[in-house]
Amino acid sequence: MCGIAGIHAYLAVAPAVDRAELARINDRMAARGPDGRGLWLAPDGRTGFGHQRLAIIDLSEAGAQPMHSACGQYTIAFNGEIYNYRELRDELTARGHVFRSGSDTEVLLQLYADCGAAMVRKLRGMFAFGLWDAKDRTLLLARDPLGIKPLYWSDDGWTVRFASQAKALLAGGAVARRPDSAGIVGFHLFGSVPEPFTVWRDVHCLPAGTTLTVDAIGPGKPQCYYDVADALGECALKTGFDADARLRLADAVRDTVRHHLVADVPVAVFLSAGVDSGALLGTMAGLVAGSLTAVTLAFAEFEGLALDEAPLAAEVARCYGARHIVRTVDRAEFEADLPAILDAMDQPTIDGVNTWFVAKAAREAGIKVALSGLGADECFGGYPSFVDVPRSVRWLRPPAWLPGVGALARRGLSAAIRAGLGLHPKAAGLLQYGGSWAGAYLLRRSVYMPWELDELLEPSLVAEGLRRLAPISHIAESLQTERRLSDFDRVAAMETSLYMRNQLLRDADWAGMSHGVEIRLPYVDPFFLAALPPGEVLGRVNAKDAVAEVPQPPLPNVIRFRAKTGFVTPVGRWLREGAGEPAHGPVDFSAAARGWARRVWQSGWTSPGLA
Repeated sequence: MCGIAGIHAYLAVAPAVDRAELARINDRMAARGPDGRGLWLAPDGRTGFGHQRLAIIDLSEAGAQPMHSACGQYTIAFNGEIYNYRELRDELTARGHVFRSGSDTEVLLQLYADCGAAMVRKLRGMFAFGLWDAKDRTLLLARDPLGIKPLYWSDDGWTVRFASQAKALLAGGAVARRPDSAGIVGFHLFGSVPEPFTVWRDVHCLPAGTTLTVDAIGPGKPQCYYDVADALGECALKTGFDADARLRLADAVRDTVRHHLVADVPVAVFLSAGVDSGALLGTMAGLVAGSLTAVTLAFAEFEGLALDEAPLAAEVARCYGARHIVRTVDRAEFEADLPAILDAMDQPTIDGVNTWFVAKAAREAGIKVALSGLGADECFGGYPSFVDVPRSVRWLRPPAWLPGVGALARRGLSAAIRAGLGLHPKAAGLLQYGGSWAGAYLLRRSVYMPWELDELLEPSLVAEGLRRLAPISHIAESLQTERRLSDFDRVAAMETSLYMRNQLLRDADWAGMSHGVEIRLPYVDPFFLAALPPGEVLGRVNAKDAVAEVPQPPLPNVIRFRAKTGFVTPVGRWLREGAGEPAHGPVDFSAAARGWARRVWQSGWTSPGLA
């Protein structure tokens, strides 16, 4: 797990790589790799890689990067972990490849020499890398199937630059800071910036599950090798799963946890009071010989309330004999850390504060790797959207067939809401948006709705951003497949491709890596998803309960039958207190999200001092 950077001057007339610029890009990511730093320039000075190392597999100098193949043809800068690298190494050894280290990075070099860019289909893990082929003079950029590890790139028509962080590219000094209306509008709609956009026009996010090849004439078109909707549609073709669905699910959970424990350092777990992380801890207990460590985040304001997850998490830790670390955060610490949080936040987001503090606790305890239950809700239908979105489409599809009725109703209701009708602003868009899958999802997940943005941003920026982003079409793209999708799979595809990828995974990366902590996600694994029963079957067998039974003994009943609350932070309350407003009363999640979005945006995004 690391930070990677690279500059490649692909046109013959382009200036050579500026080593100082490469160093600035690399140094901006120092927190991602406290265990080592490397810079490399090709002999002709036209290609250079940088690397910040967090040593997890092969802790020796043999695992340092940038890494070169024995023949000298290939050089790689790699961020991530390949959990099946030992199996791949054995296959390559059988075909005559010789290895000089015990690292997964060298496996990537040898695998590329063996099968080229198609190598990405064989990898089980999280990854982003740049790989230089000196003989063919091509640069390959690649990102893992579900987008756990980020990769940003920029092209000025002469030179391509890439890095693990968007802000790092800006820190180099050669990439313009022009604001991108599509990314800015996307943040205000969704609470995160939808890929491939960023909030800067000249910085692009390489989409998950794609590769990009740069040759002598420049970057080609990103090539998709994995699509969530296609994968779910293929899974739906499986038959005969009802009878043994729970057994297959249990086997899949044990298999993915086993793979995610591959490391040369101890692996801990981030433990909440929910089924997902508790099942990970219990499954780990059956696979690991030795002590386990669990880290739980608590908030001083929640002590003694149902929102306090620490007491139930402690019961789970006792059940499986784990050392339990409870880290309590209060408003004072949040305010003290807020400048660092906003600085580390690579793109604006309304989430990630909880991950920041639990990763901080892990670093304080000397933990470098921890498993997280992120992704389980997308697999097992744990969000209200799995019920609300299909219901909205069924009930509101007929009115949606009447042209203009939805927009007319929305304008009338918006005026009434502004006049004090007492409804949430989203209610105005029910008839206009609620009858389509993409529209209903936008209603469920949005922070603001499109018609509200003119009150927050320059109207001209809003108009351009909505045109370039086309939010309904953007959401609908996540459902494009030739295969049949059930209602369950439609929601799973949107939640996985949009909310999980653009917000949860990105937040886990910047917040964890800011503290030099690698967060591993056993539920976010295409090999795991491929082993699951179809989505419709998971709904029938109560997948969450089946997951709770995977450990031996099963999770305690107090966890299994606890009503789902979601992980809550008191950020909204802290912001109100900081503004001198009353902080008591019930938690209004929508209002808290809007308040935090305003606070994040007002911190100065796209301004010159941001990077």
